[in-house]
Amino acid sequence: MNKILLSIAGCAQLTGIHLCAAQTIKLDSSTLQPVQVSMLFVKLDGRKVVRITKDPSVVAVDQPTFAKVISVPFSNGTIEAEVLSKLLKDAPEPARGFIGIAFRINGQNSKFECIYIRPTNGRANDQVRRNHSVQYFSYPDYPYQRLRKESPETYETHADMGLNEWTKLRIVVKGNQAVLYINNNKEATLIVNDLKHGADAIGAIGLWADVGTEAFFTDLRIFPEN
Repeated sequence: MNKILLSIAGCAQLTGIHLCAAQTIKLDSSTLQPVQVSMLFVKLDGRKVVRITKDPSVVAVDQPTFAKVISVPFSNGTIEAEVLSKLLKDAPEPARGFIGIAFRINGQNSKFECIYIRPTNGRANDQVRRNHSVQYFSYPDYPYQRLRKESPETYETHADMGLNEWTKLRIVVKGNQAVLYINNNKEATLIVNDLKHGADAIGAIGLWADVGTEAFFTDLRIFPEN
């Protein structure tokens, strides 16, 4: 069976947080739990990756639709992954290639935080769509629609990206704050200063996808805060 490495690598200093590794986990069907998604281990561009698609019976958006990394609790630290999304052949018109990382997922999958990207928006000719390239939401009470209505421009932003290309996501989590860096940019793309489940939440990490997306993940690394 193809196996994908989740590397919890050696100690490092990232964005002012002292991070230290604990273990390295081989990701396969024994270490990833699909939650309302289909999951396959395949090769793409010569790389071993996990392919995730949302269960089509889940109609609502911003739902617990992820491959959950089991037995690796996470509270503070850094999560890194390379992601690539394609549109499924039957993707509906609103599909944007939704792909991202959920974190602090509780045991019942009923609470979590998530940051995701919309690759089709990154280079759109419509500036409003460009402004919606990156998104934070908090399940269950704060889907993107509510955040956009109540706090416009606060929880989403633009970043350069596209379909069918590898994009590196790095999320640094500390207390109430989550900061997203894209590719090797030193400057943050999105800063969330009020994670809705609070500073003390702890839980699993999930590889998240939404409607119409063929989502691929590889090179997933976790640096827990020491």
